[in-house]
Amino acid sequence: MADILQILILGLALGGVIALMGSGLSLVFGVMRIVNLAHPSLIIGGAYVTYWAFKVTGVDPIVMLPVASVIMAAVGVLLYRLMFERETKSAKYSEMTVLLTFALAMMVEGLLGGLFTNTQRVVSPDYATDAFFVGDLFIPKGQLYAGIVSLTIITALTLFLKYSRLGYAIRATTQNREAAELLGVNVNFICILAFAIGIGLAGAAGSLVSFVFSFFPAKHWEWIAMLMSVVVLGGMGSILGTVVAALMLSVIAAFVGTWVGATWSTLTFFLALFLILLVRPQGLFGEKPEMA
Repeated sequence: MADILQILILGLALGGVIALMGSGLSLVFGVMRIVNLAHPSLIIGGAYVTYWAFKVTGVDPIVMLPVASVIMAAVGVLLYRLMFERETKSAKYSEMTVLLTFALAMMVEGLLGGLFTNTQRVVSPDYATDAFFVGDLFIPKGQLYAGIVSLTIITALTLFLKYSRLGYAIRATTQNREAAELLGVNVNFICILAFAIGIGLAGAAGSLVSFVFSFFPAKHWEWIAMLMSVVVLGGMGSILGTVVAALMLSVIAAFVGTWVGATWSTLTFFLALFLILLVRPQGLFGEKPEMA
């Protein structure tokens, strides 16, 4: 029983971080139908911002999180204006974004590799290697803090979307872009804002990832299938679904990694992606598409 509880705690802590990693991806798809394959590479960009801030100034990665978020949000605005703004009304827009973001992911990887090489990095604040002990159980402080901060950010995002005027506009644009525009919503501004928030969330996730996982420029290829599994299982565009799916898959992966082998834990996400596309393509919280 103690072993099961230990695995459950570790799985939930990492699940919170994975939920934050996937929330920006889900938000961007929900508002603009952009399938952002470059999202994990931008998370790594946020991790490098935090890593170098820690190395040069010693600033704590959690303290650096808002700064990394703002920097990556500014990058998001620039990327949207340059790459995604022109063809938003195209019938094939989602399909086009798959190719665009795949190319963007390769460019970001090349840029980061050229600047920082492919050496594995990790931020090492004191708590990253420390733990709380409760009887026979241990709770790694780094994973615990990262999980709590992640869920706090997602809660704040949910409250913003539900209760603020801009949140209303974002949700209206998500539900029906044309109707929102007819009601006076500046859809172009909302798209820029939502994309900036999504990439800002990638920056926040990067700050937490920097001390929870080791990272290097090409690491994003390992994360894209994991994040797509979480977002598709939860329902594309559903923040709640992303959180539920991340916690669920992370716990399952933790049990598989402990009882079967660490190399098999990643297979959990691939298998979940395959099964959900086969059985329920709209995901747990997604809406079933209407038949033509």
